[in-house]
Order: sequence, then C-alpha cells, then structure tokens
Amino acid sequence: MTTMIAEVYDAFKSAGAEDDKALAAATAIADYQRDIGDLRGDVRLIKWMVGFNLAFSLGVVMLLVRLLASA
Repeated sequence: MTTMIAEVYDAFKSAGAEDDKALAAATAIADYQRDIGDLRGDVRLIKWMVGFNLAFSLGVVMLLVRLLASA
C-alpha cells in the first residue's frame, strides 16, 4: 500500500501542480523516506555486529598473548 505525505501534497498543489502529479510526487517522497528508515536500521545492525566482532577478536588476541606469555 502506498502512502503519501499530506504536507508535501498540499505544497505541490499550492505551487500549481496538477492533482495526479502532486499525488505521485508526495507518494515518491514517502517511499524514499521509508527506504531511508530501512537503511538506518540496517546501519545500526551493522554497527552492532562490527562492535561485537571487534570485542570478540580482541578477547581472542588477549587470550593468545596470555597463552604465549606463559609458555
């Protein structure tokens, strides 16, 4: 289901755009904003995964250093 931003639609209408063009533009902007929101969620997940990976890798390195130092 497509959504639109009423404020954008009203702005296009007051600028003199036709109904169908204003509706299409407002819908496209709403879809674009939803895509941006999806990307933000993906970036948050990737940041968490990289942080976990760095912490885990550092832990493994520290264990190896301790193991090699005691040998």
